[in-house]
Amino acid sequence: MKMKASLNFEVAICLLFVLGPLNYHANAAPNEEQEIAGKPLAVGEMIRINRAFREKLLVDRYRPGYHFVTPEGFCMPFDPNGAIFWKGRYHLFYIFQDERSGKNDHHWGHVSSTDLIHWRHHPTKLISGMFSGNCFINKEGVPTMCYHQVGQGNALAVAMDDELNEWKKLESNPITPKTKPGDEHHDKYRSWDPYGWLEGDTYYAIFGGQRPAIAKSKTMQGPWEYTGDLLAHAIEGVSINEDVSCADLFKIGDKYMLLCISHRLGCRYYLGQWKNEQFYPEFHEQMSWIDNAYFAPESLLDDKGRRIMWAWIFDDRPDEVREASGWSGTMGLPRVLWLGDDGMLRMAPPKELETLRYNKRSFTNLTIEADSEMPIKDVTGDSIELLLDVNTSNAQQFGVKVCCSPDGREQTLVYYDAKDKKIKIDTCKSSLGDGRKSIEAGPFELKANEQLKLRVFIDKSVVEVFANDRQAVMRRIYPTQKDSLAVTIFSNGGKATVNSLQVWDIMPSNPY
Repeated sequence: MKMKASLNFEVAICLLFVLGPLNYHANAAPNEEQEIAGKPLAVGEMIRINRAFREKLLVDRYRPGYHFVTPEGFCMPFDPNGAIFWKGRYHLFYIFQDERSGKNDHHWGHVSSTDLIHWRHHPTKLISGMFSGNCFINKEGVPTMCYHQVGQGNALAVAMDDELNEWKKLESNPITPKTKPGDEHHDKYRSWDPYGWLEGDTYYAIFGGQRPAIAKSKTMQGPWEYTGDLLAHAIEGVSINEDVSCADLFKIGDKYMLLCISHRLGCRYYLGQWKNEQFYPEFHEQMSWIDNAYFAPESLLDDKGRRIMWAWIFDDRPDEVREASGWSGTMGLPRVLWLGDDGMLRMAPPKELETLRYNKRSFTNLTIEADSEMPIKDVTGDSIELLLDVNTSNAQQFGVKVCCSPDGREQTLVYYDAKDKKIKIDTCKSSLGDGRKSIEAGPFELKANEQLKLRVFIDKSVVEVFANDRQAVMRRIYPTQKDSLAVTIFSNGGKATVNSLQVWDIMPSNPY
């Protein structure tokens, strides 16, 4: 179908969502017609459509600017996958859905970065029903994907170039062990969300599910066989049958960490030991508490020895609202993970994020009387970072209200609750419209005479807070009032002293 030479904004956006994604080939001649869902479309029309869509994204008040987001489309799920540091670059893959095949298939998108902040999109070559998985280095020193092939079982693919653009799926796929009645492991395990790695001369893979398994093989081509259950035993407070999906197993300090989700609890982790082809859990904690809105973790080890993870954070708006916006798919900030001297997990944003800071404002020695609050003069915004160092010894609750409207009808509370021993984000009044009206709370307790150190990130519709490098909590917010931008600090049940408060505006790093 030939299009008229001019397209207004509404028609352009309609084309994107009614006709589907562009089928564009980078090596096409400048005037060659391309296709949208099989319908011819000249390059000039494509340019106008893309420009209209870009402008739509740029004025979207809820689209994060420095969290990684999908370039387009309604991504559900939006799992990070295949993270690997390779040849000086961070590579990250993610699930998106594409209707070009006539059905809403799951595919892997691909981005890379040298600084964890600015991402370059790669051609999409990993297609056709790919679901969650990871990336590891095989015996030949080549990046290899271990992933779930929908409807077929778990599978492997090997990189064919150092850009990680070209991949070859193994002809011997799937790697899911074949069993028959009478076999010890027949029909015990599910085949989904695998995590593969090479240990010595043996390939291992975790197969997710309510009874997660370990499979192994001397070669990638197999034969693969089950060794048995992933978990050697249960741990107090967590059922042995709790779903383990999107698994990620790695050494951290003198322990091993099993990072995963359950579809019921969201992101969570175990600390323990990997031995005798099983994981022996010693400690368990969640990374999402009142719901599962922080989800599908993925990590890599970089050339600095840092373990860095990402996770998908849910978009809480109704489907029709997300679809009308043209995008839905946001990842949390990258978190650097390590163990403290006490053997417990520590987490913080990477140092690279600080390069986005500008327009610094500093305040010192602010006293907040009991059961009072203090607006912070000249500090407003929805793309900012707050860094607070506070003496809270006399307060039951201390925190900061962000994205506050002048009339107080919209506000989001981030605070430490000494009585409950938790760090909390209260979104009950975050919006007069969409969003979860709840209080998310992660376990956290200050030690005797310890100062509270909060890093609070506001990025349009995302609020993430890190407390003393020991806990992190996130939430989505959707303020409706244009002036919901103010910042206020407060103290309840006793006075608090803010030793220092530093505020920066944060430069968006997404192209749009």
